[in-house]
Amino acid sequence: MIRVLALLLAVAVAVAAPALAETVPEPDTYRGEPYRASVPATLAGAEVIDARTAIALNDEGRAAFIDVLPRKTRPEGLPEGTIWHEQLHLTIPGSVWLWNTGYEALSEPEEIRLRTGLDRLRRDDPQRPLVFFCRPDCWMSWNAARRAIEWGYQPILWFPGGADSWAEAGGPPLVTAEPVSP
Repeated sequence: MIRVLALLLAVAVAVAAPALAETVPEPDTYRGEPYRASVPATLAGAEVIDARTAIALNDEGRAAFIDVLPRKTRPEGLPEGTIWHEQLHLTIPGSVWLWNTGYEALSEPEEIRLRTGLDRLRRDDPQRPLVFFCRPDCWMSWNAARRAIEWGYQPILWFPGGADSWAEAGGPPLVTAEPVSP
C-alpha cells in the first residue's frame, strides 16, 4: 500500500511540475547577466517555435537560422608562446553563426555583424523568416530576436530550445560552425 501511495505521489508531482515551473515575464528592455537563466515563453513581435517546427522549417529551406551563441576567443594575458585552440562550436545545419550579437548592449562591430548578417540573409527574399536560437535558457537569442524586431525585420521566429533541443528531437546532426565576420 505504501508503494502505491508513493507511486501516486510521484505521478502527481510529475504532472504538477510544469505548473510549478518558474514563469518569467518579458522584460521591457534587453536582458543582461546572467545570460544563462530561465527565459520567457513569449517574445512580443515574434513567433515562438519548438524543435519539431524548427526541423520542418530547416527541411523546407525557406527560413534562415541564426545562431547567436558567443564565441570563445583567445584569453587576454596568456604568456607568449602559449598554445591555445579555439573551442569547436556545434550548430544547426545551414545556420549562420552571428556570434556575440545577443548581448544586452552591442559594441559597434557586434551591431554591424548582426545588421550586415541579417541583410545578407534577406538579400534574395526580404520576407524570408529569420529564426534566432542559441541554447536552452539562454537570453542571447531572445535579445538578438528582439533587436531584429525593433529594427523592423519580420517575420521573426524565436527558437528558445536551440541546438540542444534540436539534437534531442532527432534533427539532422549538428555541424561545426564557422563564425561569420561580415
